[in-house]
Amino acid sequence: MWHRFLANALRMFFHLLYHQFAWSYNLVAAVVSLGYWKDWVQTTFPYLEGPRLLELGFGPGHLQSALSSRVVSAFGVDTSPQMARLTKRRMSSKGHPYQLTNAYAQHLPYPNAVFNQIVATFPTKFILEENTLSEIQRVLAPGGRLVVLPNAWITGEKFYEKWAAWIFNITGQSPPWNDSILTYFSKAGFTARIEHITSASWAVVLILAEIA
Repeated sequence: MWHRFLANALRMFFHLLYHQFAWSYNLVAAVVSLGYWKDWVQTTFPYLEGPRLLELGFGPGHLQSALSSRVVSAFGVDTSPQMARLTKRRMSSKGHPYQLTNAYAQHLPYPNAVFNQIVATFPTKFILEENTLSEIQRVLAPGGRLVVLPNAWITGEKFYEKWAAWIFNITGQSPPWNDSILTYFSKAGFTARIEHITSASWAVVLILAEIA
């Protein structure tokens, strides 16, 4: 009963955080991740060389901004108009062009085979839906790659890191990892593998999926 109540409360909280309270997203993410959030997202960089890239769920736009500064032609889709406003403001303030669309990953508004990579950082379960993976395959160019950052863990031994890791655990933000998740991608026609990346204070897992 308690776990169900907590799960429902967190689901509502994260929905509000991503929509009505989007203005506070960066602060909350920085606090709960001890400032590691941006480091986690940047672990995707070595796999995102472009030249044309699509981000699913661009959120507050940190990755969009970083990719634009690397002269990658970056596009983005998100269902939150509030996040779109934040990202457009961020991109404009840095003089970066943006190509953002309010859309769902299950119905991408792009022609076939136009992107070299597609990336999603900390997506919800939509990334595993059959319609999502089918759409990703459709818009990926031959030899294209899907990069997913599904999980991160705070592993440091300092007292505040242990406290943050405890918070992550009780809120379900860093569940135990199971490689069986790759079956979703293999069934959809991808060849998928896992990359584990660690530092002294944290660990992340990346899913790298290519069209089989």
